[in-house]
Amino acid sequence: MFLRSPLAALALCVATGAAAVLATTSPAAADQSAHQEYKGRVTAKGGLILRDRPTRSSRIVGKAPYGSIVHIFCKTGGDRVSGNDRWYLLTDGTWAWGSAYYIDNIGAVPRWC
Repeated sequence: MFLRSPLAALALCVATGAAAVLATTSPAAADQSAHQEYKGRVTAKGGLILRDRPTRSSRIVGKAPYGSIVHIFCKTGGDRVSGNDRWYLLTDGTWAWGSAYYIDNIGAVPRWC
């Protein structure tokens, strides 16, 4: 007769459940969501001011030139800029926030943070 400890039985149960979930997930769908790239073009004539938080009063950490392509990690709500409260977390060289008001999406709309 084979006896298992309660901890071993729990581990086996968790492993079996994880395997079942992975088996039902399409590899293509998982790969696509994990590697989704979001991009945008800067529309601010004087360049896009990059900040350390999604607020107009936070510290300035850089600037993206007019017309440049930026890489967007995700979006969140923040201070309103000309009625738009969306901010994008950009990954170009440093992690910084830019107002979505001054960024035109190229392709898919970024995911929420």
